[in-house]
Amino acid sequence: MASAPKRPKAAAGSGGRGQGSADRLSAFLAWCGRAGVELSPKVRLSREGAVAGYGMLAAEELEAGEVLVSVPRSALFSQHTSPIHALLQDAQESLQSQSGWVPLLLALLHEYTASNSHWQPYFSLWQDFRSLDHPMFWPEEERTRLLQGTGIPEAVDKDLANIHLEYSSIILPFMESHPNIFDPKLHTLELYKQLVAFVMAYSFQEPLEEEDEDEKGPNPPMMVPVADILNHMANHNANLEYAPQCLRMVTTQPIGKGQEIFNTYGQMANWQLLHMYGFAEPYPGNTNDTADIQMVTVRKAALQRARSEAQQQLVSEQWDFLCQLEMVGEEGAFVLGWDEVLTEEELSMTLKVLCMSEEEFKEYKEQDGWEDDSEEEENSTLSNEALSKLKTPCKKLLYDSVLLTLESYGSDLKAEQDLLNNKEAYEKLSRREQQALHVRYGQKRILHQLLELVH
Repeated sequence: MASAPKRPKAAAGSGGRGQGSADRLSAFLAWCGRAGVELSPKVRLSREGAVAGYGMLAAEELEAGEVLVSVPRSALFSQHTSPIHALLQDAQESLQSQSGWVPLLLALLHEYTASNSHWQPYFSLWQDFRSLDHPMFWPEEERTRLLQGTGIPEAVDKDLANIHLEYSSIILPFMESHPNIFDPKLHTLELYKQLVAFVMAYSFQEPLEEEDEDEKGPNPPMMVPVADILNHMANHNANLEYAPQCLRMVTTQPIGKGQEIFNTYGQMANWQLLHMYGFAEPYPGNTNDTADIQMVTVRKAALQRARSEAQQQLVSEQWDFLCQLEMVGEEGAFVLGWDEVLTEEELSMTLKVLCMSEEEFKEYKEQDGWEDDSEEEENSTLSNEALSKLKTPCKKLLYDSVLLTLESYGSDLKAEQDLLNNKEAYEKLSRREQQALHVRYGQKRILHQLLELVH
């Protein structure tokens, strides 16, 4: 999966490095033919006309339901199709990790640096990793300055800690036990980090069958040639379908000649797109955008309005009770969409409990929070209309929580609006500044919308 920073990649030592972009694309298409990948004659792959990097464009008019590309499972790159799959299978217990990506990443480390790799034309489409511009590659100062308040710096910190831990505790020991295949001087931490970003941005995970969802963990990621060239848009016009023998990219609506064909990476907020894929959708394109209010921010707002030590003690007890009910946590967040609260149960319960008097809370606690709420549950969807009808104490607490959240950003909404409205000033921004602006602006628009609803 991926987009804006369209992929970069070339097998180290591969013969494709000196080729031009058109030659590499021709070599890749020839490889697709040999691998059994069937590309519709009605589409073309190109950099020209694509919003970012390579893209897929309609060479003719397309109807809904047309197959754009069919990729046999033998052409997928995964831990199971890698030449070292037997080694990875034998070591599967020692390769378990929080991400679940280690086997694929080891396979990529091996193939990316193998001069005779079967996958070389696929890798050489992208000559290096310079176009991967995930925030994990930004200097920390720049990341903090541009993305403060968005949630991305905290997510990146966790990513980097996990990458370092996986590399030192799993990857290095595995490489050292197979010195004829791996060389830590070649297969470095920096290369590993780049490959993590590559998998983050371009891999696909096959959905589990419904009957397996409760019993199995998620399927491991895999690379899907051609399908991963499509860029993302919330209002997409194609998606990937999984069949026993192949994967097919299929149109979901009519597409005009010359138009770009977009896949979807899921219902992703802009902060998730920038964090995982290196780009964001300009407002108002991303209908899936969200803003977060940290759960502890609501607690802080409740404590600030407590006028006595006894009231502060009550808030602390109410918070502990909510923690016991698993409604809140120190690192959790309430998620707000354009039309409704996506964590409606958690936010409804939190506002309700934190706005109780001491007597109301005592009675509620005696019932373990399970008294008959059937009427409330029937109307529990926190749509924009429902938010505007909250009880006054709940509105006030939510309003104060939004104000505290807005203070966490380094700039205000008007400054962002002025920048977006000034085309000349916007175009002088670096690409990173532009992408960060789209993330901040979308989040602040949602938060300000909530302010108006509960004022």
